Amino acid sequence: MKRFFLGFLNDLQINLYKKLTVKIHHSFPRCVECLDTRVDSRSRGNDKKQNGNDREQNGNNKNGRCLQTLASLFLSIALISTSFIKISFAKENTEISSARNSKSFSLETLFKLALKQSEVIAINREKIKEAEAVFTQALGTILPHVYFSRTDTIQNTDNPSYKKENFEQKFVFKQTLFAGFKEFAGMAGSKAEINQKIYEKKHAERALFIDVSDTFYLLLELEETFNTLEMTKKILNDRISELKKRVSLGKSRPSEISSTEVTLFNLEAEIESVKIQKTTATHLMEFLIGQRIEHIAEEEKSDINLKNITEYLKEIPNRPEILAAKYALDAARKKSYIAKTGFLPEVNLETNYYGHKTSMPRDTDWSALITLDIPIFEGLETIGAVKQANSEEKQMKLSYKETERNAIREINNLYSLVLISSAKLTAMSKALKSAEENYTFQTEDYKVNMVNNLDVLSAIETLETTRKNFYNVYYENRRYYSELRAAVGDIPQMETK
Repeated sequence: MKRFFLGFLNDLQINLYKKLTVKIHHSFPRCVECLDTRVDSRSRGNDKKQNGNDREQNGNNKNGRCLQTLASLFLSIALISTSFIKISFAKENTEISSARNSKSFSLETLFKLALKQSEVIAINREKIKEAEAVFTQALGTILPHVYFSRTDTIQNTDNPSYKKENFEQKFVFKQTLFAGFKEFAGMAGSKAEINQKIYEKKHAERALFIDVSDTFYLLLELEETFNTLEMTKKILNDRISELKKRVSLGKSRPSEISSTEVTLFNLEAEIESVKIQKTTATHLMEFLIGQRIEHIAEEEKSDINLKNITEYLKEIPNRPEILAAKYALDAARKKSYIAKTGFLPEVNLETNYYGHKTSMPRDTDWSALITLDIPIFEGLETIGAVKQANSEEKQMKLSYKETERNAIREINNLYSLVLISSAKLTAMSKALKSAEENYTFQTEDYKVNMVNNLDVLSAIETLETTRKNFYNVYYENRRYYSELRAAVGDIPQMETK
């Protein structure tokens, strides 16, 4: 709107300048000719002075009119030049404002700052490390266990062939030969849990992006609402000034000023309310990114490139929460298998290498022991563990199906919202244009007493409401489209070093 008014004033002044140039072109030679004639008449001498008094008097009047014409022309040039300077300063201020906005925080920058600040993302990183530690433990069950053992014995004996104090030193190697392959199942389950935590972290990043995006577009909408209210406030102030002049001339009633002031004061209260909303939204954004912000701005205001819905539905299997639920189901299946291995026998190997041995036989350097354990009855512990694991597996399977169905519903809903908001935006664009034209027509008609002040106030209110609704729908459309892109994983990624 500001650029529209600047452009209109610029074109108007250019046209005035052209007309003034034409006027100067026609008037200036005649004025110069009159001045030259006066100078020539004075140079002829004093002998003809008496005879030319009347003629000189007429020339003076004519020259006076020429001087007045030249003065008015030069004054007009000065005023237009001043106006051009003002417009130049206005354009310069607009360029400075644009440059300042170019250094503002973009949505991508804010999201990357939020990733660094978010405690939820940091907790998810630690959960990944925890799952990796569990995998390391599962790997340790496959590898042999090696340790050093020393046994000191003190005994009370009267047999001279036995010492009262003996000790034994040995290196012990233990290895599980067979345990139903539960170690490998445990490793596979731990690997699935690692992947689950990784995609849960990505899902948390997606949720964080939506929070940042919603707050970002809310701030932009509130900024446009504030600008709209300030523009309306200026219009009403100008309106009151004009009404006061008309009242002094008897063309308007004092009640028209009062009704306009009521609208102005209500508007000022609404401006304060919007300021509070802006402050609250700014504090929320600062909480998300962990630092203060001064300005935010969209990188570009291009049209939304909406694909066919089938293109978005194809990305459902790659959604982070879908993959996290899938790996959670895999981990539950491995746990169920591990519980069932409790019914299988277990074979272990233990090897001892002696450094010092006092027990019989004393000349033994090493020994090996193979143990076979066959479970017969363990008080229903294994049966209970199997039932619990099977129940958890079924829960994970149902959770996976629910997550998949929710993803389909979310994409369908967001796609519909983008379509509807796009159609609303097209209609609101036309409504805003009509509201601006209506305000212009009502203002012009009021000057010729074709409408009353209430009609003008109604046009101002309609313009204000339509402009606010336009930006509400505009940023609502951007917000839905941003959520749709996030729903298929199209969010900024952190650069990994």
